[in-house]
Order: sequence, then structure tokens, then C-alpha cells
Amino acid sequence: MTTRHPPRIEAIAFDLDGTLVDTAPGVTRALNGALERAGLAAFGMDVVRGWIGPGPDALIARALAAAGRPAEPGLAARLRADFDAITLADPLAGGAPFEGVRGLLALLTPRYPLVVVTNKPTPLARAVLQATGLLHRFAAVHGADRPEQRKPAPLLLALAGERLRVAPHALLMVGDSAFDLEAARAAGCPAAWARWGYVAAIDGAAPRWRLDAPSDLLACLHGPEPRPRPRGGARPHAQVPDPSH
Repeated sequence: MTTRHPPRIEAIAFDLDGTLVDTAPGVTRALNGALERAGLAAFGMDVVRGWIGPGPDALIARALAAAGRPAEPGLAARLRADFDAITLADPLAGGAPFEGVRGLLALLTPRYPLVVVTNKPTPLARAVLQATGLLHRFAAVHGADRPEQRKPAPLLLALAGERLRVAPHALLMVGDSAFDLEAARAAGCPAAWARWGYVAAIDGAAPRWRLDAPSDLLACLHGPEPRPRPRGGARPHAQVPDPSH
């Protein structure tokens, strides 16, 4: 009997918020700053973290709904303009790359073209990556600059594949939310769920791999299957250096 192995991964697309970078402090600061300028109440970071994923327009809509305010186009537009300005002034505001991400990217860069595919608009995404010192690791940043591009739509992944000249089955999507997994399924790409991110459980599309830590991605890519869990339930992680850049 011949064993069929999954197609070889040739390039990797990463989500940004909740996958590469813990942006919850910066997103919370930008949202609350915009709300306060409009005379509206602020929200705690634990609440805002649960709203991160669909992009700033959806984030603002959720905040207005939680505040009991109708989604008036003029108000939403003012909030979005202030949100963008506050984000660009201080993209991280106390946030940082997740532990192990710097080392993972340093090891992947020589072997795989890397891109970011995010529901954050491109200028904001680039500002966050520039602030972390990670921007140079990526061949491109594909942000959702128009509503129809937002994941779970597959358009950004298709654009990334075309730019890299990689077939969908060879482009791995790594993300922490159902938006990422559904976009990968729609685009015909394999997916890995970054379980260290903001989403505790995933319904719907099943990822090829479930990653407990960034180092798990190395084990998955460089072996036929993820390493088995040893007795006691702990999972062995590849040793990944964490250089400053």
C-alpha cells in the first residue's frame, strides 16, 4: 500500500493580530481613544481582545452595538478615522510579538517565502510590523483594504499565492481564528491553527495542524506529522532561538 503524503509546503502566510503579535493593547488604546473623542464609554482590554479579528470596521461596529448606539455611517467613519490615527501614532502601545515568534521567523525566512494576510488594513499592519522589527521578514503584507477582501473571503490568500507564484495547495495559512481557517479552505490552502492566540476554540473548518506554540510549526513542516505527545500530556517543542530581529 502506498502512503499519500500531504503536498509540500512552499510558502507560508501568517495572520497578524493574535498570531504573530499580541496587538490587544494597541487595538484597545486606539478603540478607546476614538470612543472617548466621540463622548462614548471605553471598554476593557479583555472585552476588546474578543472582538479582534474581523478588522477595525467590525471592531467599531461591535463597540457601538455593545454601547447601545446605532451604527450611524457618519459616527462609524469618524471613529474609524480616529482609530487609524491613534494606531499609526503608537502601533503597539505595549503589545509585542508572541514568545517564540521572532525565532520562528528567523529560521523560516531562509527556507520559505513568508507573507502576512490580515484583516487589518495594509497601512496599519505595516506599521505594527515595523514597530516590532519584523517587517523585513515578509515578502509582502496583504491587508484587507476593502470589505470584500476580509477573511473568511479567500481573496487575500489568492493574491498572496499569485504574487509568490505558489499553488494554493502549497501555501500554508497560519492563523488563530475561524476567519483564517475558512479563508484557507475557500482558497484551497492548508491551514494551521495558532492556539496561542486569541481564539480558544474553533468550529467549522478543520486545520491540517494544531499548534500549541510557534515552535510546533517547525516540527510539523520538517516531519511527516506533528510529534506525538509524551506521557503526561506535555508536547515537546523544537528549540527556537529568539533573536531581537
